Amino acid sequence: MEVNDALVQQLADLARLEFNEQEKTAIRGDLQRMITFVEKLNELDTTDVKPLLHLTADYNVFREDKAMTTLTREEGLQNAPAATSEYFEVPKVIKK
Repeated sequence: MEVNDALVQQLADLARLEFNEQEKTAIRGDLQRMITFVEKLNELDTTDVKPLLHLTADYNVFREDKAMTTLTREEGLQNAPAATSEYFEVPKVIKK
């Protein structure tokens, strides 16, 4: 695949970016090197290679779910800049 100025401009338009001519030249070279690399990878025989879903055999290890008290309501509201006896007070953000 050949990377030309039209392709670079199309990608810039899609990404809503603007480049000067020097930047377009550099980007065109970078894109061409990336495409050449991917095309080189396509030459490999991968018929017996299983798809890699994860890099390791590890999986998420979660702690046991136990109900326990961490903070009381009073402790949680203690450092709040504004609070009632039960809730945080926040400024109103919806205007009529």
